[in-house]
This record gives sequence, C-alpha cells and structure tokens, in this order.
Amino acid sequence: MNIARHAAVWLTALWVMASAPASWAAAGGTARAALPPVEGEVIVQFKADATVLRKHALAARAAAPTVQAVLGQRAAALGARVGYALAAGQPVGDRMQVMRASGISAEALAARLAADPEVEFAVPNGRQRILASPNDPLYAAVAAGVRPNGPDSGQWYLRAPTATEVSAINVEAAWARTLGSPSVVVAVLDTGVRAEHPDLAGRLLPGYDFVSDAEVANDGGGRDADASDPGDWVTAADLQNAKFSKCEVENSSWHGTRTASLIGAAINDGIGMAGTAPGVKVLPVRVLGKCFGIDSDIQAAMLWAAGIHVDGVPDNPNPARVLNLSLGGAGGCSAAYQSIIDRVIAAGTVVVAAAGNSAGGPVGTPGNCNGVVSVLALRHAGTKVGFSDLGPQISIAAPGGNCVNTAPGSPCLYPILAAGNSGAQGPVASTWSDAINPSVGTSFSAPLVAGTVALMLSQQPALTPAQVRSTLQSTARVFPTSGADNGGTTPVAACRAPESNVEQLQCYCSTAFCGAGMLDAGLAVAAVSGALARIDIATAVPTAGSPVTVSAAASLPARGATVISFLWTLGDGGGIVTGFTSATNAATASLTPSAAGTFNLGLTVVDSLGNRATTTQAVTVAAAPIVTPPPVESGGGGGGGAMSAAWLAWLAAAVMALWRLPARRV
Repeated sequence: MNIARHAAVWLTALWVMASAPASWAAAGGTARAALPPVEGEVIVQFKADATVLRKHALAARAAAPTVQAVLGQRAAALGARVGYALAAGQPVGDRMQVMRASGISAEALAARLAADPEVEFAVPNGRQRILASPNDPLYAAVAAGVRPNGPDSGQWYLRAPTATEVSAINVEAAWARTLGSPSVVVAVLDTGVRAEHPDLAGRLLPGYDFVSDAEVANDGGGRDADASDPGDWVTAADLQNAKFSKCEVENSSWHGTRTASLIGAAINDGIGMAGTAPGVKVLPVRVLGKCFGIDSDIQAAMLWAAGIHVDGVPDNPNPARVLNLSLGGAGGCSAAYQSIIDRVIAAGTVVVAAAGNSAGGPVGTPGNCNGVVSVLALRHAGTKVGFSDLGPQISIAAPGGNCVNTAPGSPCLYPILAAGNSGAQGPVASTWSDAINPSVGTSFSAPLVAGTVALMLSQQPALTPAQVRSTLQSTARVFPTSGADNGGTTPVAACRAPESNVEQLQCYCSTAFCGAGMLDAGLAVAAVSGALARIDIATAVPTAGSPVTVSAAASLPARGATVISFLWTLGDGGGIVTGFTSATNAATASLTPSAAGTFNLGLTVVDSLGNRATTTQAVTVAAAPIVTPPPVESGGGGGGGAMSAAWLAWLAAAVMALWRLPARRV
C-alpha cells in the first residue's frame, strides 16, 4: 500500500510562502535556567502518627514565639535521630515545616530526612520564577491588523487555554520545568527537512533518506545519507507517468520542515516561532517524496530511527525516543506495520501518528495500529475540526488549526504557524506560514503531542511508551460540550462513529471517538516530574486459593533519585483477600484471594528526594478450577468392579492432602 497524498489530499494543508530577509541567522535561544533550591533548606512533613508531633504539639492558638519554640523542638528531635543538627524555619502546614542545616545540600538533606520512619516526605525548598513568554515574534497574539498577513492569534495553540482558545495545550507550564533535553531525540519521518531554516539551523541531527525510488525521491537517487527536502512538486508532465497518474499537480509542500519546526524550532531568538520542545534534538528521516511514500521505506525508517539495525544502511548513532508520523493511508493496520511498531515500542520508543484528514472518516494507518499514540485535530473551540478523522483508536486530541467562520478569501483566524520555504518547486527562501497561506491538518496536531512527549522524557527518561501514553491520557482536559457554532443557525452535533466515505465535520467530542481528552502539556510534564508508582501483576491468571504475586519494580523515582521505600495496602477492607502473605514494604508482595471476584490494591513509593507517589489497581480473580475425580471403571466379567489406576492415584493424593492439614481443636 502506498501512503497516499501526504500534503494536498490526505494531509490537508495549503500554503504559498513569502520570502524572508536573507540576513536572518539562526540563534538557539533558551529560557532562563531554573534556579537551584535554597541551600540547606528542606520542607518536611511528619506522618500523622509521628511521636514527635505528640511530644511537641502546637496549641490551637499559640503565640508566634511558642510556635517557633515547638518547631525548634521538632527539628531538634528529628536531628537527634538522623545525626544532624537541624534548625527550624517557618511553618507550612500543621505537620509541615521548613528545616535547615549547614554544610549540606538541600537534595542530600532531603534524602536523609525522608528516610526517617516518622517523616512522610522531605523535599528541597525550591525557588520558582514568573512564567515568561518567549520573545519569538510569531508567538504572541497581537491587536487586529498589526501583523502583516496575520494571524493575529499568533501561536495560540501553545499558550494557556482561554475561554476562546479552549484547546490550547498550556506549554508554558511545561517549559517552567524543562525546555527539553538535547539527549532526547525526536525523529520526524516525513519529506525531509530544510536545515538552513533560521528556526531549525543547528538544531538537527544527521538523518537519512529512505526513499528508494529515484523518481519519487526527486533528488536524483535512492537511499542515501542526505535527509534534506529537495521539494515534492508534481507537474502536469509527471501525471503522464503511470507511477504518478493518480497524483495531482501541486507545488512543493515543505511538509517535513513544517512538522519539524512544531517540535524543535528555536525559542527566544527574537525571530520566527517557538517549537513545543525547543531543547530537544530533531532527527530528519526522509520517507515521503514526490506525491507519496511506500510502506517498506517507511517501515525500514521506523526501525532505523529507533536504533534497530536495517540491512544495507549504516546504523543510526542517535536513536530516537519519539517518532512523529504525520502521514498515513486508508485501511486497517497491516501485520507488517503492527510488527514494526511492536519492535519499535519494545525498544522504548514512543510512536505518535496523525489520525488522518478524510473529513470524519475512520482513523488511517499507521494511526490505527495498537500501541500508537494516535492524534485527532481540534478547533480552537475544542470541537473536532471538520477535516480530522476520528474513532476508538484515537489516544489524545490536540489543535490542528481551523479557518471556519471567515468569508472566502479572508485571513484564517486560527491556523497552526509553521516553518517552510517559498519555493514552488526547489527551495528558495525560508519563511513561515501565515493567515493568508495557512497550515492546518492532523499533520500539525501530531507534532504538538510528539513535542510534549519529548518534554516528558526529558523530565523522566525512564518512562516506557505505555507510561507515556497513559500519562498523556490521564492528564488530558475534558472536552467542551458547548460554545461552538457553525457560523449560522445549524447547531454543532455530538460526534458519532466514523463511516468510510461519509463526511462528519465539526462535532462535539467524546472519549469514545476523540481520545481521552484535550492535550495539556503542562499537566503531562508535571505528572512525570516526581516519583511514579506502578503496579504489575506478575501472576498470569490470578485464581482463587492460589498465591498472587504483585510487583512495583517498574515504579520510577524523580530524575537523579532512587526509590527508597514501598508500601502495599488493600482497599475496601480487602474483600476477598484477608491480608498479605509477605512483607508489605518490599518491591514485590504476595497474597492469596479466597474467592473469585475483584480486590483493590494500593501502592505508595517514595524516592530519595522525598517525592511520594501513590497508585491503585483493581485485580480480577478467577474461580478455582473444579477437580472432578475420574470415574470408577467396572471390571470386565462378573463380580465386583475393579478401581482404575487413575482413581487410585486421585484417592491417594486426596488422602495425602488431608494428612498435611494442621491439627484443629475439636
């Protein structure tokens, strides 16, 4: 199957770019560095039953000197236990206060105090700054008519949500924690990238061109180490070639440059736009050429980008943690795609793919494959944008740009700004899309998610693809159910199940067809910034009467820390489980359910920086198998019957089992 129409048909987007000044140069700006915590200061919270609280209790309305005296007593008592002189700082809550020590870092002090059995957590007393917006001129919204060719909304989709821009992804809250690590690589599998663009210059790793057909490649050869985009224009003469007969005449899309810029464009350089994850590295992998790309090229490129060997191609020295696939085609996920995706995910790489742009049809391949983070496109109002496909395979929804409610020829109100080139065929001058020549499509929703994933992995490199996907979904914001319109009296309906060749335009999303909700980059990054608790059921089929083993080994500490404690609990009184048959403070635990049904398991982990995380999981238990004794075989001929060997073996086993039972008082 060919991946058809990556720009003009399946990946809907229109653009003709204006020239940019030749004097522009790349400058990779960065946000202000995070401030270190206050030296030697830690915020401590005691457990509710801590003896130090009973011995040094605060009166309900104690005077300030008395409060400080009690805080000092608590600090002295804790210091005596951990072998360090502690001074009391200010109170924070009824069980929480600041403690200070000299000659030790805040991180080391927090780890030391967190290990005390009466301390619930201890964390460095950090410093925060006012969140500053980047100075890239296309980022901010401006008054009407101030920006030539607009859009006046700027990069609305990155900023914090508002009553109007409901689907904006809140990336500044994520940037307050990280702009992305250069050790995190995002591979952009697309048409190639123009490395000279001022928002991308110096930000790309050496990639590879996997387009094997020289005519499709449009660069004079097949696979090679040059991942730059030569242009993918199609002329009327090309249509005479049977290979391109189903294509359309079109100018070059510069599609890979656009998607790459949405991930890694430079920030705070005073020019152009801002990328979602400006601190990460982008790996251009060329898989699309003139009109299309083919599955075998795309699948080989996926393996290579993830660091998996591909015969005939030099190994990738910079394996990607994230693949962005702003491409696709109709039909179900093939066994070949699923096999490749399974291998890529097993290597620890997250696969992000666009849903498709067939105006409300079923999700295309590879977005409909298992394990993929499939992305639906939203309007600024939070509804499904008309061109976006939908279905139960969608993981998350993100802005895709929209130009509705404007008269024909009017500037687009809410496009997605992206880097590009003004060349109709080969490259000419670097530029950006605007309100007159807008970029819209699920192609541009996917990179916003891929960039967010890169920020998450920058904050917590040990995340698995499954943990990334579940965190994106658990932190997603709820879809709106009102506030949208169609520019007239026709009401916006609820989204329904997709049908092939049946359009379904703007509609109110639900989790059934649009994913878990609207992407929130700030919440997603915050959720992985501390410790993460994870429960795995090690027993394949939990069964009544048999031991069940559970594991917390996949739980994660914050970056730079280690997990130092575990605590297993049972919810709802245990139900079909009366208690644990093992210790409850180790990485693994065991218990034996007495009957079929469900019990609720809880896990709390604490890391060496005092971060605490809790999770719960319902465990389903199957009924114990019913053992039926073998039938008694009648003896041949007359007289009494003879017991079979199987019957005798069963009877002997039953007697032995009874013999092993403990004696009971009668």
